[in-house]
Amino acid sequence: MKIIFFGPPGSGKGTQAKLLANELNILHLSTGDILREKLSDGDSLSIKLKKVMSSGNLVSDEILNQIIANKLMSEECGNGFILDGYPRTISQSDFLVSFFKSNSLILDVIFNFKIDFKLVEERIMLRSKQEQRSDDNINVIKTRLDNFIEETYPVSKFFSENYSQNFFTIDASQEVSKIQKELINITKKGH
Repeated sequence: MKIIFFGPPGSGKGTQAKLLANELNILHLSTGDILREKLSDGDSLSIKLKKVMSSGNLVSDEILNQIIANKLMSEECGNGFILDGYPRTISQSDFLVSFFKSNSLILDVIFNFKIDFKLVEERIMLRSKQEQRSDDNINVIKTRLDNFIEETYPVSKFFSENYSQNFFTIDASQEVSKIQKELINITKKGH
């Protein structure tokens, strides 16, 4: 089963992706984890990646697309996967769609986590108090939400228009267990 998760930071999609991946016995692919894992490979792509990341710049679509493509073709993704945090831009989604086509892969389900941004801010501030995360101050959150609206929202809109029969909007303000049930029900129906 091949699944994509969309949703703003703090919407709980990472938590849900982990739970669903365990339930379906597939791989949870978060962009951050893939990049961190790639850094230890020691090939030419990981050297490029090190340079970009150590300079604090965002990883280019070209490099990211390549890394994701390699990962999706790996044996550990044989059962399927959940993409979490990718595609984030229109050019990444164009790449992914053509990658799926050229490799005869079928995108089974797209989940779009919808949540009020005020609630996201409250959640993240609470999380930062609990976990003392330095990336969780209110200005950083606002920037991340702005980036989401600007970059990622058009991507989820693209998928909602082009994959409408597989596209499900999830109310991310519900309790974790309620959301989990909903995701499992939808995936088990085999959309």
